Amino acid sequence: MPDIGVFDYNLAFSRNIGWVTEAEQAQLKNCRVAIGGLGGVGGAHALTLARLGVGRFTISDLDTFDWPNMNRQAGAFASTIGQPKLDTTAEMLADINPEVQLHLMPGGINEANIDEFLSGANLYVDSLDIFALELRRKVFARCRELGIPAVTAAPMGMGTAFLAFSPTGMSFEEYFALDGYGFEDKVLKFIVGVSPSMSQRHYLVDRSSVDLFKKKVPSTAVGIEMAAGVACANGIKLMLKRGDVVVAPRGLHFDAYRNSLVKTWRPFGNRNPLQRFMFWYIRRMLDRARAQAKG
Repeated sequence: MPDIGVFDYNLAFSRNIGWVTEAEQAQLKNCRVAIGGLGGVGGAHALTLARLGVGRFTISDLDTFDWPNMNRQAGAFASTIGQPKLDTTAEMLADINPEVQLHLMPGGINEANIDEFLSGANLYVDSLDIFALELRRKVFARCRELGIPAVTAAPMGMGTAFLAFSPTGMSFEEYFALDGYGFEDKVLKFIVGVSPSMSQRHYLVDRSSVDLFKKKVPSTAVGIEMAAGVACANGIKLMLKRGDVVVAPRGLHFDAYRNSLVKTWRPFGNRNPLQRFMFWYIRRMLDRARAQAKG
């Protein structure tokens, strides 16, 4: 075995230099990112940011790995089935950077500990379950109050839709306009809000695979990895305060399957007439698929 020496942060992340300066890499080492939810996009976000040299994380998850996670989740292996996602991800982060500083929250995020979760964070990367809307609303609201930028990149088919929220720009509540709707409609409004173009709808070959009442949506590893790339690239720009970041009500949607990049602009967010139409259109499409499934 060759003598590979001991871990050295500067050497381990030296290939980042050129895209960031040595001073910026040192800055990232001292940045803290809060990630709540480590399935799907959360695990990919955490590992990508760790390889970019981010040195501090606050992470939380209540779940364990199961076989249906295998198609997309970064920590899902035959060897980790049944293991806590939080513990597995923490081990992977420490294996990338043995000097990483981790604050683990195994009890999950709730209204009482949001401040602990966000304490010292330079960035919040949204990775809560798509159906955890009320908690998501509270976290985004507290980010705004604390002056913490927040990004969300949703895996949509074989692409990703991206939104960022500046503490001084349009708020999550203003953009998504969720008040007054039932659970399924709130989830649908969130999906349509994140992905105004809904490019992925063109190649959903089995519409019955989407059942918001049963909290069931299809996903791919392609979408997950793209989401991590887009979210983390913009997260780096926000933490280093370098580079243009598209913030709400503007967004991006890149779809590799359709070879398309759509830059969206929705003044008034989900209150925009285009959004209202898209919500109605997708709602009708899902209702028809559900009726056909029932025979």
